[in-house]
Amino acid sequence: MTAVVVVFWLALAALAWTHVVYPLFAMLLARVATKPIAALHNTPSVAVIVAAHNEEPVIQGRVANLRALDYPPDKLEIVVTSDASTDRTEELAAAAGAGVIRNPRGGKVAAQGHAVRETDSEIVAFSDANATWAPDALRKLVAPFADPDIGYVCGQLRLQAPDGANKEGLYWRYELAVREAESRLGSITGGNGAIYAVRRSDYVEVDPRFGHDLSLPYRMVQRGKRAVYVPQALAYEKPTPSNETEYRRKVRMFEHCWLIVAHGGMLRRIGPLYALQVLSHRHLRYASGLLHIVLLGTSIVLVTRGWPYQAALAVQVALLAAAAVGVGVARYYTLVTWATVASLANYLRRGVPATWDVTRGAAQGRRASA
Repeated sequence: MTAVVVVFWLALAALAWTHVVYPLFAMLLARVATKPIAALHNTPSVAVIVAAHNEEPVIQGRVANLRALDYPPDKLEIVVTSDASTDRTEELAAAAGAGVIRNPRGGKVAAQGHAVRETDSEIVAFSDANATWAPDALRKLVAPFADPDIGYVCGQLRLQAPDGANKEGLYWRYELAVREAESRLGSITGGNGAIYAVRRSDYVEVDPRFGHDLSLPYRMVQRGKRAVYVPQALAYEKPTPSNETEYRRKVRMFEHCWLIVAHGGMLRRIGPLYALQVLSHRHLRYASGLLHIVLLGTSIVLVTRGWPYQAALAVQVALLAAAAVGVGVARYYTLVTWATVASLANYLRRGVPATWDVTRGAAQGRRASA
């Protein structure tokens, strides 16, 4: 029984650390150990790359938004890299004024990598087809590259008009607060697909199944560079319309996360502070579902051993009951946490595909909000 007690407290401590204690620790430490970002006036040449697969409804608006950016036109190239689109995506993108690269079906990252090789700008920036950038977003995004130590910059994604049934907006604000603290400490542990950029000389090819959101930041750190967050560089997307669609999005996203954790070498050649950030914000967060299962099981076994175990079981039962009757925050947390388990099962059973399909009415899983 002693072993069960130890497992109970380890699971509880791990959950408390990743969701509450670590975020507070990072925010407090960032107040006294800030690494500044030299955001000087800086307008390098930039290729903005939009990966697209059957994005006919939105691609013209996306290109028009990028063409209207407050950035020197002679230093801006807009490229739509099509992952074997079968609709009018390529035709409409070209008509809107973008350069178009057609790729065989191989997934988003493969299409992005091909576009990088086909361009020669100093900076390569990336965005989703369903995103919109603020007029000054690109200026804000590339300014930190005046600092040669910075290899990757991620902007802020704001979710527009969130549906009342979806609490992603609340979670996303929490996630961005942690991301800002990590950036001030040195480097972030994850980005988002709506708005980010990489210095061309620091760009690295990754496994097409990995995705840039999670893999590029730690790869920059391994190369001796910083990966930073600039909240002033704004992009906008609509959130998923319900907790259930968000669950499906998260399952797909977490499958890629498990692959990177297992095979991405995330903890190689990084310092102790960044290793703590990766373990706390990524590894333990993805393990939340498993930790909850362990905590529930040990709580049941130990329920007759005293009030701490009774209280833990009561809180977990109340959370599940609230989720079952549709209480927003409880349902969102439960579904997203269970998504980490479902995605692990999928990954172990069939692996992770590199390709994706567009799902209308959703944010399409292109931001890393884990």
